[in-house]
Amino acid sequence: MSIQTDIEHKLREAFNPVHLAVENESGNHNVPPGSESHFKVTIASRAFEGERLVGRHRKVNEVLAEELAGRIHALALHTLTPDEWLERAGKVPKSPPCMGGSKAGG
Repeated sequence: MSIQTDIEHKLREAFNPVHLAVENESGNHNVPPGSESHFKVTIASRAFEGERLVGRHRKVNEVLAEELAGRIHALALHTLTPDEWLERAGKVPKSPPCMGGSKAGG
């Protein structure tokens, strides 16, 4: 199973999201083709209601602790409540451009 699939499965199980998008952004970075090291997660779930942003990120990081311990180099998180997701009309910021470096080369 791919890392992306693992992430999707774990987040669906933990948060029952109304929206989940896991994007492999590894191709935008200095890593070998086919790598799964840089991801962007957009998730909207009732589990985030009443939580501050740092609390939401902690929850996601706890669920993905195994992946973050070695399989993932970078994880961009957009954690929203269902109402916030609707207010944004499904739009989240683009990830910033790669500034260089990688696990493999530097």
